Amino acid sequence: MADRLSARAAIAVVTDDFTELPYPERPSAPDGPLGWPGYDAARARAAERTGERESVICGTAVVEGTRAVVVAFEFGFLGGSLGERTGDRLEAAYVHARAHRLPVVPLVATGGSRMQEGMLALTQLQRVARESALTRQAGLPQIAVVRDPTTGGGWATLGAGADVVLALPDAQVGFAGSRVRPADADPAAYTARAQVAAGAADALVRPEDLRETLGRWLRLLTRPATAPAPPPHALGAAGPPAAGWDAVRRARAPERPRAAAYLDAYFTDRVTLSGDRCGGTDPDGMLCGFGEHEGRTVAYAAQTGTATRPAGYRTAARLVRLADRLGIPVLTLVDTPGAANDAEAERQGVGAAIADLFGAVAVARTPVTTLVVGEGGSGGALALAAPGNTWVTPNSYFSVIAPELAAAILKRPPDAVRTTADQLRVRPQDLVALGVVRGVVGPAGAGAPPG
Repeated sequence: MADRLSARAAIAVVTDDFTELPYPERPSAPDGPLGWPGYDAARARAAERTGERESVICGTAVVEGTRAVVVAFEFGFLGGSLGERTGDRLEAAYVHARAHRLPVVPLVATGGSRMQEGMLALTQLQRVARESALTRQAGLPQIAVVRDPTTGGGWATLGAGADVVLALPDAQVGFAGSRVRPADADPAAYTARAQVAAGAADALVRPEDLRETLGRWLRLLTRPATAPAPPPHALGAAGPPAAGWDAVRRARAPERPRAAAYLDAYFTDRVTLSGDRCGGTDPDGMLCGFGEHEGRTVAYAAQTGTATRPAGYRTAARLVRLADRLGIPVLTLVDTPGAANDAEAERQGVGAAIADLFGAVAVARTPVTTLVVGEGGSGGALALAAPGNTWVTPNSYFSVIAPELAAAILKRPPDAVRTTADQLRVRPQDLVALGVVRGVVGPAGAGAPPG
């Protein structure tokens, strides 16, 4: 079990500058709205023990240079539970955030809704969800830090409902609290590590790294821009391939630079968005996040050269939608032989996942730029490509189908694959001539990438 910091100690971890907001005053009947025997006494003991009047404190703070609204739960006050007065405070904090165009940072540690207030406590989750949704619609980021423990409705609203979820490594995190889950349940499933592995949280962050990490996220997510991201320079580039099969061989060469090399060269700083929020991750097939390029923020979704899994497509769609809401331009790197086509991929809904990404890119209002850095394998690659703003490197190809599969479908002999590749017109220069892509980018030093 992680050390349970008080709300104010948790705030002190991320900022030295915290100004508490004024709180709404709500009249209360003796022992609360249900007349629960001993409720007033329990609240009095909690106040004496913690020095707080409620289970959450709210205010504004500067986190590594970015001002934000910070809400911190006091677990020592009735288990950080949500009641009507908690809802009042949270609503006021979100209203303040929208009025002053500030991001919201919930530091969550809660056991759920307050039993002594019954359904009136549970319905506070609807209030919180509405405030979060309105803040999302306003284009303001929400970055949650889930502490120990984060369970019940607090996890299902302020935690899992945030745009980005950072988790303290040893925290208990899950919808079911320790006293209500099945007796034979695996406790490892209710941890921060399990939530990151399942794609429900983005990263584990040690307390000593939290201020810097949160500051990087806030800085990157609060810098909208309207101009498209320029395509990266080509890495390891050569002259144009002579034949279609030459283009395919170059793109498949093991030594060819991959997504990580392109991201390292393009960004001076970047943070990782992980997980599809549906129970899956694809760390080996899709890299997503936000980075700094020439002083501004660019979101990225990059295929790594392997077959992309359904969770990878869903994570990329999540990235595009978040960047669109925040007004941040997107860079996508295409490099895959195609979508994963095994039975497990079908069970995980690969077709629906690809459709979701096609839709996210199609309706994005923020500009999307695409560079094909290797293999462009059919619809599994095209889903990530920006219509009208896709570029290619000299060591890439894009095809409706792999030449080997095309030859097999056409019942051609194996030695006809080279001819088939030529007929498919997959070379970078062919793609330009066909009007499928805007151009071929060159290496650094050969002029600035086209804008």
